[in-house]
Amino acid sequence: MTDLTQIDPSHRTGKKVRSLTRLIESDADLLSAQLKELRTRAFPPAAEKELRKFTSGEAAKLIGVTDAYIRQLSIAGDVPETEKNARGRRLFTLEQIHEVRRTLARTKPNYLPTRRAGDHLQVIAVTNFKGGSGKTTTAAHVAQYFAMRGFRTLAIDLDPQASLSALFGLQPEFDLQDNDTLYGAIRYDDQQRPLSDIIRTTYFAGLDIVPGNLELQEFEHDTPRVLAERRRGSDRMFFSRIATALASVEDRYDVVILDCPPSLGFLTLSALCAARSVLVTIHPQMLDVASMSQFLHMTSSLLDVVEQAGGDADYDFFRYAITRYEPSDGPQGQIVGLMRSLFGERVLTTPILKSTAIADAGLTKQTLYEIGRENFTRSTYDRAIEALDTVHVEIENLVLESWGRAT
Repeated sequence: MTDLTQIDPSHRTGKKVRSLTRLIESDADLLSAQLKELRTRAFPPAAEKELRKFTSGEAAKLIGVTDAYIRQLSIAGDVPETEKNARGRRLFTLEQIHEVRRTLARTKPNYLPTRRAGDHLQVIAVTNFKGGSGKTTTAAHVAQYFAMRGFRTLAIDLDPQASLSALFGLQPEFDLQDNDTLYGAIRYDDQQRPLSDIIRTTYFAGLDIVPGNLELQEFEHDTPRVLAERRRGSDRMFFSRIATALASVEDRYDVVILDCPPSLGFLTLSALCAARSVLVTIHPQMLDVASMSQFLHMTSSLLDVVEQAGGDADYDFFRYAITRYEPSDGPQGQIVGLMRSLFGERVLTTPILKSTAIADAGLTKQTLYEIGRENFTRSTYDRAIEALDTVHVEIENLVLESWGRAT
């Protein structure tokens, strides 16, 4: 067991004093070992996280057709062979849904929402520097929604705490080696790797991920040193590094979701400069709103400096996403009303509800899209999924508008 005491370095008293460093280190080791054991029980070494299958009704909704049309396609042999549940209903994997979508797009290209000639890569930064705002949960659901809708999607975990990575079944302490995060693609030395070598596929067809861990913090340490050395050239400027890395893989994706760290450091600023659009998550409590005010002041000041140095702060859309909203909470309703009066359309129309369904899914490191309706009280599930989908449709429409498509 780790010894949490050490001899007083003054050597005057000969007494032992407790070391906070050793205490924290010991607790970290204990927690990591327990998490590894829990994961081994839930996911044996040879096992991989899998996405559930979707009913024909769910598949039809995702594709944008009726359930009856799916059955017609099945009779005509225009859909892949699928398994059936106990009631004889077809069950589709997400890849099979994509296959149906590609088949339909042969005659009607609109069934495939992917980028066309002239459409820019849509990079959406999800950010707030206050914990508990639902930032990572929002980023995960948005990324999965775009993948389910047929967009080629990349999620990037920029948070050293790596909660997004954990949601996708990765345990940063054990599953990642050096240079396995975005840091490997944006570092300043000769150890830099191509982003394409770092990207991992996920169990969610059409959704890839760049995982995160504590290594990302190195960028916050390296950048001041590079700036102090007065190294010039666009390849050395911190605010262009994420954009440059993304440019190397932009032909592979339609949408990129950046889950920013809960701080306003060099990583977040570089992410904001790489982004074409920004979602600021906000929990409608007065302390959170006051914190967001400071966040906005600091962000604007820092971005102003970055712009003067040649950084890009142009954007397609900027929206506030209300999260963990309780309709029956009067003070929350007042704060949402205040935000709408101040910011108008920049507040997304539908709040993301605080839901036991989302919380219960999170206990098993899953999102609501990964857990079937049968696992919840139907009214609870339907209310939560309807709110999520409404929010995500609004974001999808903003993306399509940025590409000049009518919605």
